[in-house]
Amino acid sequence: MPNAGAGRVLVVGGGVIGLLSAWNLARAGWRVTLLERQRLGEESSWAGGGIVSPLYPWRYGHSVAALAVYSQGSYANLCRQLSEATGIDPELYETGLYWLDLEDEEVALHWAEREHQPLRKVSLDTMREHVPCFGEGYRSAVYMPGIANVRNPRLLKALQKVSGISLHEHSVVQRLLVEDGRVCGVRTVQGDYRAERVLLAAGAWSGQLLASLGLELPVAPVKGQMILYKCAENFLPAMVLANGRYAIPRKDGHILVGSTLEHVGFDKAATEEALASLKASAEQLLPALADAGVVGHWAGLRPGSPDGIPYIGEVAQYPGLWLNCGHYRNGLVLAPASCELLKNLMLGEAPIVDPTPYSPVGRLS
Repeated sequence: MPNAGAGRVLVVGGGVIGLLSAWNLARAGWRVTLLERQRLGEESSWAGGGIVSPLYPWRYGHSVAALAVYSQGSYANLCRQLSEATGIDPELYETGLYWLDLEDEEVALHWAEREHQPLRKVSLDTMREHVPCFGEGYRSAVYMPGIANVRNPRLLKALQKVSGISLHEHSVVQRLLVEDGRVCGVRTVQGDYRAERVLLAAGAWSGQLLASLGLELPVAPVKGQMILYKCAENFLPAMVLANGRYAIPRKDGHILVGSTLEHVGFDKAATEEALASLKASAEQLLPALADAGVVGHWAGLRPGSPDGIPYIGEVAQYPGLWLNCGHYRNGLVLAPASCELLKNLMLGEAPIVDPTPYSPVGRLS
């Protein structure tokens, strides 16, 4: 039922950012209610590949890198805590990542030297000893050990089972409630929910809710399509990326291949054209997949934002309204850091990183 009272936080959005923010705040003693417009954890967070690194980390600025580094150092502990609390293992899988035929290979290598990262150039023969199944015709490879992937559907299921959060599916927020210039709750079809603070973590849909207050948040949907194969457990021992497409192994032999980048609004239908394109990329990268057969094909909507820099903090024009959204392709990558920083700011704690680049101040029209 709709609720009211002091010490309450309303979280709008049931993806990894909303769920992890809610768990952090609940463990800090807040009474947390989370509202999801459809089903929990079944939008962008579910649809992604789960690589715990930006696809090309050297192409991002310091603001994304700072969150990524913190998150990469936190994921193992997060997964352990969730597994112990819920009995669901998010299956963090450290395989390392190979990039083939990088157009900016020298930039990547210089970045690694400058930032003391273990990315290095390797011969194709060395790579084939580690990954015998990759295709012919490639010219060069670089490899970074230590990069992991997380099984994002299991991560989301674990976050839904933690205690201390009141979860509500199929609760479409129609508008934000404002009294005396302060956001004090939301209106849904089921009724009004009130709280001291409202956190907007609705991914690609976040801009629509802010627009009701006359604010423009430059977060727009960017569709991505993925396909899934089932192979032997040891078929692919490392993640591989070439020509903008990647292959990600799971511990049980499933192989994810993705993804497309499509600016088609809120249309998230999976298409035959994308299926054919992804299959061609998969079979070029890993020729044996031609005989494996696709066992899954889906699409999701990323929350595209300028430079992929998320919005984290309170909206100055409307006190009581907080943002944690706009992570674009890196929601799963940056989630532990973004949600910890959000908690730091909301509770007045020392921030884990400088919060200035993510502040909504000066970034909303």
